Amino acid sequence: MTGIAILVVAVVAALGFGLYRRYADGRFKGVDTLDQPGVEPVAGAAAGERGDQTPWAALAAALPDVELGERATLVQFSSSFCAPCRTTRVLLGDIAGREHGVTHLEVDAEKHLGLVRALDVRRTPTTLVLDATGAELTRAAGAPRREQVLAVLPEVAR
Repeated sequence: MTGIAILVVAVVAALGFGLYRRYADGRFKGVDTLDQPGVEPVAGAAAGERGDQTPWAALAAALPDVELGERATLVQFSSSFCAPCRTTRVLLGDIAGREHGVTHLEVDAEKHLGLVRALDVRRTPTTLVLDATGAELTRAAGAPRREQVLAVLPEVAR
């Protein structure tokens, strides 16, 4: 009887964790506050510790050949073993190709560990949305869906 109780608790815990991940995976943090007056865009914890250095400054220092989008830049941190990274690459590339002034930049997290630490990237894929000045507006850990990415792009244009 004890074994069945442990099994039920394990199944309920796994189901709860799975539902949480399904809800949270790929969601951009702070999107609902971007359109409220007087509310500043969300920046990563590491961004506040760096002072005036924007995420773009750290990216440009690590990857000198990259260019900032005139409206927004979608920065994707990936790794070679990450299956959701492949679908995220296709999705973000397609959106960048269709949306005016939006560029997509993919960064190999394994090759740029210093950049991963500086920008406080904790898992792959992680997508940062940078505005035209290179400041981080929001980020999503996990594979975002098309409607989630498109929902944050109009906020970038303001």
